Amino acid sequence: MVDGFNNYELEGFFDEMLDDSLNARPSAVALLDKLDELNWDELKRRQSSAEKALLQAGITFNVYGADGGTERIFPFDIIPRIISASDWEQIESGLKQRVHALNLFIDDIYHEQRIVKEKVIPEDILRSAGSFREQCVGINPPKGIWCHITGTDLVRDSDGRFYVLEDNLRCPSGVSYVLENRQVMKRTFPQVFESSGVRPVSDYSSHLHQTLEYLAPESVQSPTIGVLTPGIYNSAYFEHSFLAKQMGVDLVEGRDLVVDDGWVMMRTTSGFERVDVLYRRIDDDFIDPNVFRRDSMLGVPGLMDAYRRGRVALANGPGTGVADDKVIYAYVPKIIKFYLGEDPILPNVPTYICWDEKERNYVLANLDKLVVKAANESGGYGMLVGPHASAAEREEFAEKIKAQPRNYIAQPTLALSRVPTIVDDHFEGRHVDLRPYILYGEDIYVMPGGLTRVALRKGSLVVNSSQGGGSKDTWVLSD
Repeated sequence: MVDGFNNYELEGFFDEMLDDSLNARPSAVALLDKLDELNWDELKRRQSSAEKALLQAGITFNVYGADGGTERIFPFDIIPRIISASDWEQIESGLKQRVHALNLFIDDIYHEQRIVKEKVIPEDILRSAGSFREQCVGINPPKGIWCHITGTDLVRDSDGRFYVLEDNLRCPSGVSYVLENRQVMKRTFPQVFESSGVRPVSDYSSHLHQTLEYLAPESVQSPTIGVLTPGIYNSAYFEHSFLAKQMGVDLVEGRDLVVDDGWVMMRTTSGFERVDVLYRRIDDDFIDPNVFRRDSMLGVPGLMDAYRRGRVALANGPGTGVADDKVIYAYVPKIIKFYLGEDPILPNVPTYICWDEKERNYVLANLDKLVVKAANESGGYGMLVGPHASAAEREEFAEKIKAQPRNYIAQPTLALSRVPTIVDDHFEGRHVDLRPYILYGEDIYVMPGGLTRVALRKGSLVVNSSQGGGSKDTWVLSD
């Protein structure tokens, strides 16, 4: 292998590229053969070229907090994460099953609530979910679909199995990085990329456009589609503009839209134009000040009324965030069984619900061994990694759990799989997760790959970009 692997250590973790004897896994042979041909200076040159290409493309995100919305380049490592065809077959079928069941669940809880009446999920758990929206009860979304775009986070443990870590059905972000990373990687390793039979991701935007078109009223032959963004200060604004451009649709803010006589209209240079479908990247609370937060300056007054009357389609549908709740997540295996009569293809990470007294007592007694998460937080916030936390931090979190037990779950600390990553003049294993993107339109489509996020800090398990993480290209191999 290239010199950088001379002192490579597995340290007991599952490595996505190397087996326990430090031999290449079958899916990684072509790439490692290519790395063997390169000296370290050439490899570093390719890494630098990739970073410059992403910088020129403007691949950025905004970080909120002390820096006041600082814009940063999303770190990228050119050593890809490789997934075999057989592994992907299981992932794809498991994600289709999961999203299908979650859509049935969301539709049920805003209508008959059979799953509550049959005591599969306690009513108190549902009603206390921060993202349950009473305003969505009785709504019938176009084609009966609520969750059109989902980003489900997967992890691989030391046993080599994939587990679902969490579901993201509100405004999942990151797919633009997948598409841009791929373009860079095809230039970085062109020969090995072609010879490995990597499945393409470049058609995601056309699949997304087809999904949105499918939601339009059948009487509309050429629907007008827009991407609704909160504006330039949003952390994912680059992605909003990127996807709008890729699909050839308008990027709009709330101030560009008005509801007139029950229809959503867009201001243009030639007057008002009716909008049929909105891919909204604004959280529920801000999309319509008449229905949700009255102080919102981002949304469109009257939008929810137009949606309820079937005069505009919204993707994702308001109210889908209830399935993001980390306590609801713990019930997804039962949700799949209830609606589909099937066992989950992709298992959940074992989860303790602090709302349950017995499980809460176990969590409080074992905070040094567990990861604790707030039910409605994301981005690595509201989280305690027990083994890496101080005694004071664990005590502070214990008090939070006691004060609001419904708001917390706990999970064992997983030995997240690792992928070789460039560190100075050598490779080191860094922990990764995977966010595939699932589109639910006429059919359910799973992008072959997704966003591999990597914890660039040595020993860290937190992969979020806002917490020091970066990304890798994800190669799903054909049969």
